[in-house]
Amino acid sequence: MTARIPFFQLAPANLQAMIALSASVKKSSLGARLVELINLRVSQINGCGVCVDMHWRDLIKQEAEPRHLNALAGWREAPASFFSERERAALNWAEAVNALPQRQPSDTDFALLQQHFSETAIAELSYAIAAIRGWNAINASLHNQIPEVPPPGF
Repeated sequence: MTARIPFFQLAPANLQAMIALSASVKKSSLGARLVELINLRVSQINGCGVCVDMHWRDLIKQEAEPRHLNALAGWREAPASFFSERERAALNWAEAVNALPQRQPSDTDFALLQQHFSETAIAELSYAIAAIRGWNAINASLHNQIPEVPPPGF
């Protein structure tokens, strides 16, 4: 499989807007680890290999435990020491939001989120989920490939 079109070159203004959104999310109150966990989990669900590779590497650079990252797809069954209650609430919300329109996030999902996040952080988390869903849709639909050798700095 090869990329369908060189979309990064064809719509540079849109690319820069997506990059800016992603950069703002990374500077939010959520923290780099949580943002990358969300990015990795949503990308796993959406089958975006480029994003799975990128966000796994980002977490490894942050010195995340590889075994914990391997358990992310089954985080509900993972030991409590692998993911904090805050991370679990965010992962639950990310999965619920990512399931739209097949499933609506429930009041129970939202109540769990409110136990660990301020309203501002909930908004930031929701933007983080929207941003990675957008990247997943672009990369997966246009067949952006996992690079054999990651670019420098990534």
